[in-house]
Amino acid sequence: MFSGSIYFINKGTIDINEHQYSENRSVNLPISIGIVKETSDNENRVALVPDDAKKLVAKKMEVLVQSGAGSSAGFLDAEYVSAGCKILGESKDVISIANLIIMLGRPDAQDLSKFKPKSTVVGQIYPLRFQTLVRDLARADLTVYSLELLPRTTRAQSMDVLSSQSAVAGYRAAIIGAYNSPRLMPMLTTAAGTVKPANVLVIGAGVAGLMAIATAKRLGALVTAYDVRKAAGNDVRSLGAKFLEVGFNAEGAGGYARELTEDEKNKEKEMLETAIISSDLLITTAGVPGKKAPMIVSAETISKMKVGSVIVDIMAESGGNCELTQRGKIIDHNGVKIIGSINPQSEVPINSSQMYSRNVSSFLSILVGQDGNFVEPEKDELLAACMICNGGKVTFPPMVNEGEGK
Repeated sequence: MFSGSIYFINKGTIDINEHQYSENRSVNLPISIGIVKETSDNENRVALVPDDAKKLVAKKMEVLVQSGAGSSAGFLDAEYVSAGCKILGESKDVISIANLIIMLGRPDAQDLSKFKPKSTVVGQIYPLRFQTLVRDLARADLTVYSLELLPRTTRAQSMDVLSSQSAVAGYRAAIIGAYNSPRLMPMLTTAAGTVKPANVLVIGAGVAGLMAIATAKRLGALVTAYDVRKAAGNDVRSLGAKFLEVGFNAEGAGGYARELTEDEKNKEKEMLETAIISSDLLITTAGVPGKKAPMIVSAETISKMKVGSVIVDIMAESGGNCELTQRGKIIDHNGVKIIGSINPQSEVPINSSQMYSRNVSSFLSILVGQDGNFVEPEKDELLAACMICNGGKVTFPPMVNEGEGK
């Protein structure tokens, strides 16, 4: 069905050679959704899976999918066609036609001129880390929603991409650590004697950290966890792990951790060093929204760890929690293996894509009204909270306050 340069799908014609989508379309729909193949490093996920695409098509939305967009995640073009989607050859074919582009990450700056004028982009932009791109998005007259900015409210729970993808990252961190460790995780009683369980320390008890704790516990390890937020202690204990207490509470807005003061950092270092040195596997998951990951584990502390110990730093992409972490690399420091894991969610792309796709589908329920048209962002507090560009201007408050929206 997909050989040659022309596909005939649902009466729509796609000419791959000419990159033109014919006007002989079965319906004239106000919302045309575009799904492109992600291009960032080590990315296998896709933003929308066929099951959810089928539901959108049933709601009279058109879904255009770049050929091969879901193949790395196990979702083939034929499945999208069966769901009622239309397959286009290249990303530029999709973004030049669709007026709603759904992504996992962010557009490439060199592609912005190819977007349909005044179209909408939904993804994870991280505006404070990519301020130049945000200004370019505004100049391209795109309306952009960055899903990681959604507030942690009951109404937004089903759209929470940070939680869904962090859960996958935490699971993978424990599996990666166990795979790379020269020790067994559980206690074993054998004819050759008893093998002690591994000691696992998890730093950061957000969604990723809690999933890492739960997974390490299932593998049979003794697990200890630490978080600057006192409230996280109850969650840690509920999973059967020990919680390290510190004499301050660094819970910030929205339930996230805030940055520590210098005095708090010193107290944290003193308490953590003993726990780190005695651990066989250290998993670090601590992050501050919109900022560089806090450096928690120093090179000096790592030098004191036992030979054969393993560190899995899933914050490597935003700077890392360990001083010696190298993004995307595994290094050996005096017998301690340090894994700078980037995008661990992509290592289980089927389920992580399904979860992200459900989050996006839920977000579309507030982005697109009953009449099939876009809802004006000022009419919904969730849309307003995560909108970073609109009408040719930057609308993300921190950047606007610094003059970036001018």
